[in-house]
Amino acid sequence: MVDLPAVLFGREPNEAVVHSYIVAYLANQRQGTSSTKTRKDVNGGGIKPWRQKGTGRARAGTIRSPLWPGGGTVFGPSPRSYETRLPKKQKRLALLSVLSDKARNDRVKVLADLNLPDGKTKNFAALLGRLGLSDKKVLILHEGQNADLQLASRNIPAIKVSRARLANVYDVLDADMLVITVAGLKDMEEVFG
Repeated sequence: MVDLPAVLFGREPNEAVVHSYIVAYLANQRQGTSSTKTRKDVNGGGIKPWRQKGTGRARAGTIRSPLWPGGGTVFGPSPRSYETRLPKKQKRLALLSVLSDKARNDRVKVLADLNLPDGKTKNFAALLGRLGLSDKKVLILHEGQNADLQLASRNIPAIKVSRARLANVYDVLDADMLVITVAGLKDMEEVFG
């Protein structure tokens, strides 16, 4: 049994900071490439369709008016950036808040290591079953490049594997359980502690 470091897991959770992090994170995931053509961008419409007066019809200057079929769009979306920036201290506080909340609710497991020499999904699924995590959404944080772990876990949809020093609030909050290797825990203490 490993004691969780109070620096990472002993904070009072701050919901407001976590919320602002999640809003910014999701905004930053947006591409912002949706686009429509306005009346000036649509092909055609260079000539007035009929004379101004005397036809009994409404006046019209172009067949590409937004009122006409095939016309331009009014106030449609155009490419833009949704990027939102948060201060580093706020990001760190949000991560520590989420980690502390997981620890309070007994949703953190620390393992000595996760060596899977063959990289087989079947063996990894059996390990999850022994840990009682086979029916949960799990985030595994390890110390670095572990190709066998990546290979064994990539075909199980509820499992996400990441380096401990790259942990982010969204992934931690999204997971039901957090599994951290001892070396990964040291990495997190070094980076976020």
